Formats: sequence, C-alpha cells, structure tokens
Amino acid sequence: MANSSSITHFLLLPFPGTRQLQLLPFCLFLAIYLAALLGNGLIITTIAWDHHLHTPMYFFLLNLALLDLGAISTTVPKSMDNSLRDTRDISYSGCAAQVFFIVFLLSAEVFLLTTMSYDRYIAICRPLHYETLLGSRVCLHLAAAAWTCGFLYALLYTANTFSLPLCQGNAVEQFFCEIPQILKLSCSTSYLRELWVTGIAVSLAFVCFVLIVVSYVQIFRAVLRIPSQQGRHKTFATCLPHLAVVSLFLSTGFFAYLKPSSISSPSLDLVVSVLYSVVPPAVNPLIYSLRNQELKAALSKLIPGCTQKQ
Repeated sequence: MANSSSITHFLLLPFPGTRQLQLLPFCLFLAIYLAALLGNGLIITTIAWDHHLHTPMYFFLLNLALLDLGAISTTVPKSMDNSLRDTRDISYSGCAAQVFFIVFLLSAEVFLLTTMSYDRYIAICRPLHYETLLGSRVCLHLAAAAWTCGFLYALLYTANTFSLPLCQGNAVEQFFCEIPQILKLSCSTSYLRELWVTGIAVSLAFVCFVLIVVSYVQIFRAVLRIPSQQGRHKTFATCLPHLAVVSLFLSTGFFAYLKPSSISSPSLDLVVSVLYSVVPPAVNPLIYSLRNQELKAALSKLIPGCTQKQ
C-alpha cells in the first residue's frame, strides 16, 4: 500500500514478450510518430507558406495540426524510450505533465473541431455572410478560446487528479499516464472527488457533439438542395474529412472514458487509447489532404520549390 506523498515514480504498461518482441511496439510507434510529424508538419508549412490558403478553414486546420503534433509528442516518445531501454519508469512530475498536456491538447481539439463544424456551416448555409461572421479577428478569438479553455480545464483536472490519495500502488496499466488508469490507483472514498470534474468533461464533450451534429444536419439539408450533382459532390468533399476526424476522435474518446469496468481489460484499454490518442494525429493530415484539391495543389507547388532550394 502506498499513498501519493510516498510515490516518486509510476510504472507504465509493459509490452509482453521477449526483448525482440518488445521492440515491435517501438518500431510501430516510431513509424506512426514519423508519419504524424511529416503529415502535420507539411500541413502547417503549406498553409503558412501559401497565401491562397489564408482562409478561416485552413487557419483552423493549421491549429488542429499543431494540437495533433503536441498530443502525439506528449505520449509516444516516452513510450518509445521505455521500449528501447526496456524500462517502465516515468517520474511523478513526468506523469503529471503527461496528464496535463494530453488533457489540455485533446480538450482544445474538441473545442476546435466544434469551431470547424461551425465554419463549414457558415460557408455552406450562409455563404454571403461568411466573411462577416468569420473575419480574421473572429477566427483568432475562436482559436484562442479553444486553446484557453483546454488549458484551464487541464489545469483543473490535473490539480484535482494528483491531489487524490493513491492507495493502490503505482502501476499504471497503460502506455502513458491516462486518467482512468490513475484513478484506479486512488482510494475508493476519494474517487468520488473526481466524478464532478469528469462530469464537467463529459458534459462539455456532449455539448460539443450536439453542436457538431446540429451543424451537419443543417449542412446536409443545404447540400441536398443543390441542383448540380457536381456541386453536391464538391461540397461533400469539404465536409466529409472533418466528419470522419470527429467521428473517430469522439467515439474512441467517449468509449475510453465511459466504458463500463466490466468490459475493461489491458488489451482493450490499450487499443482504445491508441485509437484516440495516437491514430488521429497520424491520419488526420491524410484524411484532410486526400479530398482537398486546394491543399494538394499547394503541396505540389511547395515540395518542388523546396527541392529546388536544396
């Protein structure tokens, strides 16, 4: 038995098997991490470089890429380092930092995805008012609000989580310091203190989900009224990537934090956590660029330009 004052480090989930098998997660995470760095880095560079992409939609996409880079960099490098060194240790302060940054970045991403759905709603349902309703100052305020709300909520959540007495040891059954796993270490009587903070998180996420659904109901109604099939296809092409990103991120996130303990298992928890914290940052750039002709055209101009300079 241990309490939080005596804990100096936590033990993360070990990957099973021999030393050679334990290197497989390292190689897999390295490939995903490099893909996320390359994809999001290209999106950030392309949007910043091409003035034709200095529009609200791409401004929010740039912010999403920054959040994705931060989120995957919070968890994956430490896991790769542990796999390479064949260790499980993470310091108490390192664990607290992981909790803070993952909550901060993922909360801000939920708010930003909601803002992006509002952007698509205005662009499709009220195109004549687009520049008025989403001017540069409004976009800056919306993005700043997403980052600020995520920061403040993460501060509250992290402070509350690490003020709980931990009576169940220090082994975190996850490849990073995930809050549901840390709460399993807390004393049963103190666990109730965390419920109100978790309730706030679920309520905010649910409100964002409802706003996104309402936005897309209005969007689909407007799209179906477009007489041209080509026009409908072009409009859907700008909305479906965002809808795919939202569906993957929110569905896996809700499941990770709200699933019943009766169906919880280390392997299931690991898969779900990878799906909401590791996969989206790597696949989001691919999802957004595959059907986006403007972004692909800007990328094709940027890459040859970089090659010529080198």
